Amino acid sequence: MILAGDVGGTKCNLALFSEKNGKLTPVFKQRFLSKDFAQFDLIVREFSRQAVPHLGAERVRAAGFGVAGPVINNKVRATNLPWTVEASVLASELKLHEVVLMNDLGATGHSIEHLAPEEYCVLNPGKPEHGGTRALLAAGTGLGQSILVWDGHRYRVVPSEGGHSDFAPHSEQQIELLRFMRRRYPQVSWELILSGRGFRTIHEFLAPDLKHHSFEDPGTDPAPEITKLGLSKECPVCAEVLDLWVAIYGSEAGNLALKVLALGGVYVAGGIAVKIIEKIKDGTFFAAFRDKWKFESMLSNIPVSVVLNESAPLMGAAYEALASLPR
Repeated sequence: MILAGDVGGTKCNLALFSEKNGKLTPVFKQRFLSKDFAQFDLIVREFSRQAVPHLGAERVRAAGFGVAGPVINNKVRATNLPWTVEASVLASELKLHEVVLMNDLGATGHSIEHLAPEEYCVLNPGKPEHGGTRALLAAGTGLGQSILVWDGHRYRVVPSEGGHSDFAPHSEQQIELLRFMRRRYPQVSWELILSGRGFRTIHEFLAPDLKHHSFEDPGTDPAPEITKLGLSKECPVCAEVLDLWVAIYGSEAGNLALKVLALGGVYVAGGIAVKIIEKIKDGTFFAAFRDKWKFESMLSNIPVSVVLNESAPLMGAAYEALASLPR
């Protein structure tokens, strides 16, 4: 059995996978709210207790966890949580020789080769270059980014914290949005916009006097209401919020493609894209992606796909854990 985890700022998904001839199949999965636990190893302990009936006579042979934050010396100080996740602590808890820790986008990156064609939504088929570098970005609680580099045998994942780099506006309206946000924050990063919290920020920028029900409760995330009203076009302002948010997302995807020369393709993951997939598909995203002046032709040939399987990070973490076992 292989144990894998997708550790995010909002939720933690853990799963057991059985292995046969190098292929992994999930046998038990559980979701935990991150805010309910003081440390991640307590979640692992609770999951291990619940997983006992599913193990039977088998035991966990390896474990891998994708965590939202940079992995330094097998330790992650989670970006959007007051947690420190340590491989040695988890290895001790699970009675394993070692545990594989990786950035959460790295975990998604390891899943790319194992997903079925129907688990992607192709925005642009392009003309992929064999062995070409790939780029991956995912908006959710935060904005994760990763680079996938071909080593001659398989793709290796290079972690990144590019989501925390400075937001670069692309239009006069986006310049005004930057000015609006600079009055609130000491630094305006891509993540402040391209995450769940960005929907309300853009809404307040476009229509500061218009309030929705979810705005009244500080404990409620207004993003679901804004995106729902925007997709249905019940609220013209919410529809404009979606237009602007998706255009900014596409623009940053194009930036990442240029920075790493992602001729092998660009992959968009994370829960938000799946929830607003009809908007992502309407052309706004890809138009902003390729709008890079002299490089529009090159970007038009880069394949762009949305990862529809929200369990991709779990799968990727499990396969990387499996790869860590002696052959």
